[in-house]
Amino acid sequence: MRKSRFTDEQMVAIIREGDRDGVAKAAKRHGVSEQTIYIWKKRFGAFDANDVRRLKSLETENARLKKLVAERDLEIEVMKEIAAKKW
Repeated sequence: MRKSRFTDEQMVAIIREGDRDGVAKAAKRHGVSEQTIYIWKKRFGAFDANDVRRLKSLETENARLKKLVAERDLEIEVMKEIAAKKW
């Protein structure tokens, strides 16, 4: 997946600027299309910059925890197979 040239905080700032001055002006000023700003607005509409940072950290933590749970489930399955073969 292509990495965006704007951080999530910058996207929120551009959305707020579009709300203030108009989407067309904000899009032209930052070199993005108006459609891009509308997509960002759908994704980050009600968020502030701090909320976006918090969301990103929660998503990272959630991914880490899901990985741990998957590894534990795999270990449990392996132990069950080993236990079943011994008897």
